[in-house]
Amino acid sequence: MRKVDPQKHETKRRRILDAAARCFARDGFRGASISGICAEAGISPGLLYHYFASKEAIIAAMTESGLDYAAARFGQMTAEEDIVQALVAELDWEKMQEWRPLALLSLEMAAEAGRNPAIASLLQEHSRKLRSLLAEHLRLGQQRGQIDATLDADLAASVLMSVIDGAKSLPIKDPAVDMVAALGSMRRMV
Repeated sequence: MRKVDPQKHETKRRRILDAAARCFARDGFRGASISGICAEAGISPGLLYHYFASKEAIIAAMTESGLDYAAARFGQMTAEEDIVQALVAELDWEKMQEWRPLALLSLEMAAEAGRNPAIASLLQEHSRKLRSLLAEHLRLGQQRGQIDATLDADLAASVLMSVIDGAKSLPIKDPAVDMVAALGSMRRMV
């Protein structure tokens, strides 16, 4: 039996996920086909199925990857002395530009979740985990005396996630909005 090189395996897997993200953002979840994802990634369907059993499995891997990224970002923020300032610094237009492809994908996934219980379940679990990471971040700020100790960290995390989700989709919903000014308002609110 041939030995699998973990680095090559992860590189190929990442290539498939990146291709799928482009296809989902461009064609929608329902419009994106396995053959289209394969063409975008430059691989055969057999190779894709070696890594992922279905489009839902690809979405599951994408959400897991997003959680890993968020956990790393929150880890960096908790290393900062001022939790609130670290969080506010994330609400920057240049950083938000990185989110644009994710915002398109996020909107597409939310639409699909309304029709597909498997995607709805993945999206709900992803949101729950993100809110939990943010709530932990807020509790650390409370322990440090930087955030009001009477604030319900779980509820505040839910509200903040909604505001952040809205900010990510604002340029899509209203391209004329001045995002630098909008994010400045959002930072002041936080």
